Amino acid sequence: MKADVILSDGAVVTMNEELEVFPQGVVVIKDGQIVAVGPVADLRGKYEAEQTIDCAGQVVMPGLINAHTHAPMSLLRGLADDLRLDVWLHGYMLPVEREFVNEEFCHYGTLLSCAEMIRSGVTCFADTYYFEDEVARAAQEAGMRAVCAETVMKLPTPDAASYDESLEYCRRFIAGWKGHELIVPAVSPHSPYTCTPDILRETARLAQEHDVSLIIHVAETEGEVEGTQQLYGCAPAFCLDDFGVLASKTLAVHCVYLTEEEMKLMGQRGVGVAHAPTSNLKLASGVAPVARMLDLGLNVGIGTDGPASNNDQDMFEEMRLAALLAKGITGDPKAVPARIALSMATIGGARALHLDHITGSIEVGKQADLAVVDLDVLHVTPKFDLSADNIYSRLVYAAKSADVRHVLVNGRLLMRDRELLTVDVEMIMAEAQRIADRVNAFMMRREESLLDKLVAIGGLEWKETFEVQVKGRVEDEAAVKEGLAHPHISAVWRPSVRDQYDTYLLFADESQGYIRHREDYLVKEEGEIRESIYTLTLTGPSSEQEFDNSVVLSRSRFTSEADRTLRFYCEYFEPDSVKEVHKHRQRWHIRYKGVHFAINLDKLTKPAYEGAFLEIKSRTWSKKDAHHKALLIGELLDVFSVDRKSLVKRDYVHF
Repeated sequence: MKADVILSDGAVVTMNEELEVFPQGVVVIKDGQIVAVGPVADLRGKYEAEQTIDCAGQVVMPGLINAHTHAPMSLLRGLADDLRLDVWLHGYMLPVEREFVNEEFCHYGTLLSCAEMIRSGVTCFADTYYFEDEVARAAQEAGMRAVCAETVMKLPTPDAASYDESLEYCRRFIAGWKGHELIVPAVSPHSPYTCTPDILRETARLAQEHDVSLIIHVAETEGEVEGTQQLYGCAPAFCLDDFGVLASKTLAVHCVYLTEEEMKLMGQRGVGVAHAPTSNLKLASGVAPVARMLDLGLNVGIGTDGPASNNDQDMFEEMRLAALLAKGITGDPKAVPARIALSMATIGGARALHLDHITGSIEVGKQADLAVVDLDVLHVTPKFDLSADNIYSRLVYAAKSADVRHVLVNGRLLMRDRELLTVDVEMIMAEAQRIADRVNAFMMRREESLLDKLVAIGGLEWKETFEVQVKGRVEDEAAVKEGLAHPHISAVWRPSVRDQYDTYLLFADESQGYIRHREDYLVKEEGEIRESIYTLTLTGPSSEQEFDNSVVLSRSRFTSEADRTLRFYCEYFEPDSVKEVHKHRQRWHIRYKGVHFAINLDKLTKPAYEGAFLEIKSRTWSKKDAHHKALLIGELLDVFSVDRKSLVKRDYVHF
C-alpha cells in the first residue's frame, strides 16, 4: 500500500486513550494523516513510502502543543525583566506596543517564534495578540498548526481604537480563516479586568455564533482577582459564567488563584485551562493548583506565555517545570507524574483547545503532527525499563528540546535532522534585530526622561507654568482667620479641610526634577472623609527669582491621575530615595484687591513640626504679573500677621 512518509523502528509513544507504547514501532502517513501505527513486526512490508525515516534509538511522539503564547512578542524578549506583572505590562509592554506593533512586527515576530517552537518539537500553538491575520499568515508560512485569537479589550490596541473596531476586525478575521487546514481563528477578550460586561457578552456571542474558541486570561494575580471582585461583585469564573463566556469553547489561561468552586464550575462547563508555570514564576504571580484541577477532571494544557515574560518557548522545559512545581507546592512527589506532564503537553493541550479530534495523539485518522526525539544521548543515558512509566520519565525529566531531530505537521516535514525547512532563520534573525534596534533606541530615550516615562503610562495634563508663592511659620492661627475678614479681601470661598499624604520620589540627577504621589482626603466637619483624590505630579527643577517679601518659582509641572499603587510608581520610576510628607491643611480661596490667591494653613505631622505654616500662592503668566502679585503677597503677609523672619524658601520636601 502506498504512503507518503514512514517513521520506522523508533519507540512510538502514542498518548492515546490506552497510553500505548510500541518499543519498536512504525507510524505511516498518507495525505497528511496517520493511516497506520503499531509494532514493526505487525506492519513491516505492508506499506511503501516516498520517504522512510529511520528512527532507531529515538522516540516518535505527538508534537507538543503550546497552549498559550503571544508569538509576536518574541521581538520583545529580554526588554524588561525582573518586574512585577503590572509594572512589566503597563510600564513597558503596553507603551512599546502602542509605538511599534503593526503588521510587520507581528509577521516577523511570529516567524521568529515559529522557528523556535519547531526546533523544540512544538507542532501547534495557541496565540492571543493583535493583527492576528498576520500571525496566522506567518504560522501558515512556517507550516504550523495554530489557534489564533484576536485580542479585544476596553483600552485602545495597536490595531483598533475601540473595542467595536476590535470586534469588527475579529469578525472579518474569523470569516477569512474559518475552515483552514492549519489555522483555527478565535477571539480573545483579554481578561475580566480589562474588559467590560458588554465586551465579555459580545465576544462570547461572537465565539458561539461562529463556533470558534474563546481564550481569556483568568485569575493570574491576587490583584487581578481583587479588581474583578470590585468590578463585578463576584469571583472571576462566576462573573464570566454570568456573561456567557464559559458557554463557548473556552480556554482559561493562568488560573493561579481560582477557588475550588470556580474549578468545579469550569469543569462542568468544559472549560480548558492553559498552565504557564515559567511565566507565572518569573512575574511572581504564583503557582496554579494544577494537581487539584486534574483531580477535578479539568482539561489542562501547558503554555509558555509570551517570550517577553518567559523568555523562551521551550515546551520541554515547561512540562518538566509543571511536574516539579506540582510536587513542590503539594508536598506530594506523586503529584503530576511524568506521564501526566507529557499528557498535558500533548493530548491534554489538544483537549483544552478543543482540537483533540485533530491532533495531540498518534492515532489512525488524526493529522500527522509529530516530533521525533533522539534519546541516544549522554544526558538520557542509561535507560531502564523497570516500569511502563520509564519512557515518560526520560522524555520529561531528562530529554531537552535540542534532542528533537524531526518535526512534521499535517505529514509535512518542517524540520529534518535539526534543519528547518520552512523558515529562513538568518533572514528572520536579521529582521528581528532590525526591529529590536528601533525599540531599544526608543526605550533608551524614554528611560532618560521622567517626563517621557510619565507620558508613557498615560493620563497626563499640563498643570501650570509659573507660580508666585510665599511660605512662613505662623504662631497665631487665629490671626490668619481674622485676616480673612480684612476689608480688601472681597471674597472668601468656603474653606476645605484635607489630610494630604505626599510621597516624593527623588533622583540623584536633580535636573530631572522629582515625582510627587499625593493621597488627598477631603474631610467633613465631623471628621469623615468626603472625597479622596490621588494624583501624580512631575515638578521640574525650579528657576527662582526673588522679589521683595516672596519668591517666584518658574517651573514646569505635569499632573496625572494616580490610578495605580504607590508601589507600582516606586518600582516603575526607580527613585534614588523616597521621602514622605504628611500634613493637615485648611485651604481658602480669596480675592485680594481683585486678584485671586490660595491660602493654605498647614500643620506638618511627618516630619513633625511645632506650630503651623502659612502658604500664599497664585498662578501667573508673566514676570510683570508676577511682580504685581509679589507686592500684593507682601501686603497679605501683614494682613495675616506673618513675621518676615519666619519666611522659608524651600518646599516641604526639602525641609
